[in-house]
Amino acid sequence: MKAHTSNLSKSIVYRIAAFGLVMLFAVNSNGQEIVDKTVATVSDGVRTELITFSDLNWQLALVPGIELQPASSDDLNQALQLVIRQRLIALEAERLPSAEPTKEEVDNEINRILAGFPSIADFVRRLRSVGFSSVDDENFQRMMKQRVAIEKYLDFRFRSFVVITPDAETNYYQTVFVPDFKRRNPGIVVPEIETVRARINQILTEQKVETDIEGFLDNARARAEIVILNEV
Repeated sequence: MKAHTSNLSKSIVYRIAAFGLVMLFAVNSNGQEIVDKTVATVSDGVRTELITFSDLNWQLALVPGIELQPASSDDLNQALQLVIRQRLIALEAERLPSAEPTKEEVDNEINRILAGFPSIADFVRRLRSVGFSSVDDENFQRMMKQRVAIEKYLDFRFRSFVVITPDAETNYYQTVFVPDFKRRNPGIVVPEIETVRARINQILTEQKVETDIEGFLDNARARAEIVILNEV
């Protein structure tokens, strides 16, 4: 990703880069404060968001099976791109007034993530390995609230306005669903379109939303200042 800065922000960014570190919070069992490395900044010209090494590890901790001690450079860079996307969306979402995510919404998001892990104990161990004390940890809760807020913004901005026509559903059924079903299920009668129309509509909706979000992010990147301060 191409990093760029305006003359106005360069002095701020370079001062951050000169330190390369920011103080976060007490995370270990001895109550010692951890100095965390700043990896990147994302700015919309009004607000500047820091992305730290902990932010990347926190994201990876939510993915079952990914090694954390230490995380690989590839995994960290994938996490960095994900966090940049999140920050770009969050900066746009903050332009619109919205209600703060409710406790129920946050709990639902936690349960959705938890469903991908073998057990609650395994999930909690991963959280603790990256500095969270529990699911009630203030920083963990803040991360979950941001994830919920982003998803709600995307629903409002994109998903709620998608219209899939019957012709589009029929075309997908004939050109994609039927050939794929026959390949995967030889000898089995292909379901009639009406029995799978809702599923097809959902697939096409998500495809349209994904395309729209990528276009939105391309525009957001063009307006934003994204600076990589430290390689991971």
